[in-house]
Amino acid sequence: MMDNLSVNIIVSILLLISITILLHYRSKNNKKKLPPSPPALPVLGHLHLLKKPLHRTLIDISCQYGPITFLRFGARPAIVISSHTLAEQCFTTYDLSFSNRVQLPSVMLPNIMGFVDYGSYWRSVRQIAVVELLSNQQLQASSDTRAEEIKDMVHQLFQSYKLHENSGGQNYFRRLDFKKMIFELNMNIMMMLIAGEKFYGDKIKDVEETQKFREAVKGWFELTGSANVEDFIPLLRILDLQGVMKKMKCITEVIEEMAQKIIDDHRQEGSGKKKTMIGTMLELGKKDSEKYSDFVIRNLAINLLIGGTETSATTIEWAMALLLNNPHILQKGRAEVDAQVGNQRLIQESDLNHLPYLHCIISETLRIFPPGPLLVPHESREEIFLRGYEIPKGTMLLVNVYQIQRDPEIWEEPKKFKPERFEDGKSNGNWMAPFGMGRRRCPGEALAMREVGVVLGALIQCFDWQRIGSELIDLTEGSGLSIPMATPLEVMYRPRKIMTDVLLQLSG
Repeated sequence: MMDNLSVNIIVSILLLISITILLHYRSKNNKKKLPPSPPALPVLGHLHLLKKPLHRTLIDISCQYGPITFLRFGARPAIVISSHTLAEQCFTTYDLSFSNRVQLPSVMLPNIMGFVDYGSYWRSVRQIAVVELLSNQQLQASSDTRAEEIKDMVHQLFQSYKLHENSGGQNYFRRLDFKKMIFELNMNIMMMLIAGEKFYGDKIKDVEETQKFREAVKGWFELTGSANVEDFIPLLRILDLQGVMKKMKCITEVIEEMAQKIIDDHRQEGSGKKKTMIGTMLELGKKDSEKYSDFVIRNLAINLLIGGTETSATTIEWAMALLLNNPHILQKGRAEVDAQVGNQRLIQESDLNHLPYLHCIISETLRIFPPGPLLVPHESREEIFLRGYEIPKGTMLLVNVYQIQRDPEIWEEPKKFKPERFEDGKSNGNWMAPFGMGRRRCPGEALAMREVGVVLGALIQCFDWQRIGSELIDLTEGSGLSIPMATPLEVMYRPRKIMTDVLLQLSG
């Protein structure tokens, strides 16, 4: 154990080093023509200005200092973009220049595709994801897996209602924790696609291991959804007074160990295992073991789980909240499903092409509440000039897609939930980028749109929905990686009488 004098000496040395690095950075960049910037503090830079939710803080700063603003998080430079023309320039003219990812120490998963720097490794794993796992052909082949999970969800909702129906009355509505239900559904869908195993429900093989993995994944979302000061000030990262780094290290170890265990189980079970993404990669690895090493398979599986779960679940939650606050839109969406699908079977992914208004509802939800209000941070690989300003190499790029998609110069009545704005291509050319742009655009967009579409379609086809009270649902945004609702959504539901036969068949 070190005595207090030794600790104080170490802290003083680390503080001196941090200040020296900061002064060197400031003297180097004082000579550059940087974008407008608010007053900064020593060491902290602009960290003291950041409040939750971060995208709203950055809106306030952009409104005062302009569509391109320079900030400093500790010793790390950053620019905030709140203009669609500048955003397009970043992801077209300067797409390669901004193709790196910001390496945040608290994330602790630097080798998964969404966070890795641009280069040969990224190109290789991206190619695997796009061609072998998320192509239209592969998504079509895996549609039955998603359909089974959605049937299970509908069945469970119906059974839960029937168990309590007699305690209600003729017009009984049952209360539902919608956020919990939809998050568990999306976890099960992604885990079944990736590994052929459920995260939730009564068909879990190893309850204790699954619970441990489940808590680790949720912990990762919680920690990465917070602005961790330790990422930007080396001294705080080393001291880790709040235990962020220690917590993330433990979480990462659990996730990686469980992912490797799933790979090992697949390898032992061989061809007897139901076809999954991991199984597909293991088969391909027999011909190219280097490209499909366990390291690559493990990190791709983690990337798909993390990238494809909370974002889709949150989009469905926001969509339902918006529909309940606008019941006439809910009725119009349901009428389309009834007309195109009918009441004799459950909606399928193949029906989505015939449901344009449902697509409008989803597009409008993504416009108002994009899955990531700030696109996953990019980092400049070289010095560039943007709108006459010098942007140093190693600068973090934050694109406030939330602000741009509510820009009144682009969208009429931008705060209003109005799916009709997307009908008949009326909004073609209006800037939207909920899944990012350029070479780092999310490769799972097609999967997300299928999943969100068929889940939302099944919910409005099979059940009546109401708000818990007469007041509108609170649409205040919380803090997190994927813009959660500040108050998790709870709703009232009951099975639609016209769908009773279908629901009973699912129970059979």
